[in-house]
Amino acid sequence: MLPEEFYQVDVKKLSENPFYLMDDEWMLITAGSPDHFNMMTASWGTLGILWNKPVALCFIRPQRYTRKFADESSWFTLCFFPETFRDALNLCGSKSGRHIDKVKETGLTPVVTDNGNIIFREARLALECRKIYHDDFKASQFDVPSFVKRIYPTGDFHRFYIGEIVTCFQKK
Repeated sequence: MLPEEFYQVDVKKLSENPFYLMDDEWMLITAGSPDHFNMMTASWGTLGILWNKPVALCFIRPQRYTRKFADESSWFTLCFFPETFRDALNLCGSKSGRHIDKVKETGLTPVVTDNGNIIFREARLALECRKIYHDDFKASQFDVPSFVKRIYPTGDFHRFYIGEIVTCFQKK
């Protein structure tokens, strides 16, 4: 059950700047079941409209533990936090859930949504996304080949996930 300080809002009524959210504030991508999930910090993402639906895109490299959960799940969530949680985001972006319990180490409180997904009590904004498409970046598809050499020198191309934003939660 969601904490009473969260309320549901129409994602189209958000006044958030997606460029600031992704690049400066960062986000936690979380996937899995309430009993077994993982989260990771990301600063690459997109919000917009695709196929007449509000969507979020997130990107996960193959070596990230969260990718296993994103591949096996039909949903993922994106959570955005106040600046006071920067240390927790740093930990989730630099340590693997294979080796540590990120919930215990960060002190973040998982909350299960009505759809059975995890968001965090400390988040100020959470997007619950139903996965509708995914694919891997491919070297042959880059129109600017220097990106491949600069961003993917070892060939560890991100997989991208497109999720329909089904529910948007904000703090009161």
